[in-house]
Amino acid sequence: MSVHDIAKRHFEAALAEAEAKGQGSDALARRFLDLVIAQYLKTRSVDDVRSELSFLADSCDPDTDFMFMRP
Repeated sequence: MSVHDIAKRHFEAALAEAEAKGQGSDALARRFLDLVIAQYLKTRSVDDVRSELSFLADSCDPDTDFMFMRP
């Protein structure tokens, strides 16, 4: 099982639990993001985490081609 599969399974379970308790998926996603950032900061600099998050934010549109993609 890949790391992606593990993360996806746990996130989907958390989404289901949050929904069952009447909590929104946005609130859960925000808390997961907080936890991810806290984990990153244990081993990475603030500037490195900021750079990672900026790259992800700039790359989140699935309909956009990026310069690093080959035709």
